[in-house]
Amino acid sequence: MSGQISISEVNRMPYEEFISIFGNVVEQCSLCAAAVWRQRPFNDVNHLHEAMSTFLDQQPLAGKEGVLRLHPDLAGKLAQSGGLTSDSTKEQTSAGLFNLTENERGKMNSLNQEYTDKFGFPFVICARENKKEAILKGLETRLKNNSEEEALTGVAEVKKICRLRLLDIVDPSSSTKSAL
Repeated sequence: MSGQISISEVNRMPYEEFISIFGNVVEQCSLCAAAVWRQRPFNDVNHLHEAMSTFLDQQPLAGKEGVLRLHPDLAGKLAQSGGLTSDSTKEQTSAGLFNLTENERGKMNSLNQEYTDKFGFPFVICARENKKEAILKGLETRLKNNSEEEALTGVAEVKKICRLRLLDIVDPSSSTKSAL
């Protein structure tokens, strides 16, 4: 598989290399990678994802909100100025967020601002699993949530993003379990 590494390679990585490769699977949150590095060896990419998900789930509400604050606004100023991470650029492109009409962009910016004003962190959704219409609908719907419910929903979306990013890096067919 081109560009993917085996779980055995992951398990042999020194700390610095692990952080370099996995430090952005949770957007701008190398702390998550740093926290799970010591849990090696991982059996497979699912085990690695489970470790990262557990780290996120174990954060207090303020920690979960902090993780969400590390994400950019969808189709926001960073996207327009070219300041997104390469992962976020690819994900927002796949959702059609770089091809918004002027009306859609205005609506997205307005809803993003309303959302951030209400919750104190940006709207997070797994863009690779959605298109721009579903994202706009999701923004409208999730604005009705309370803060704690929305933090939990946002973290669930972060875990989806994390899983897809891990699958881009680690060969899903690799395992430390030997075939008998």
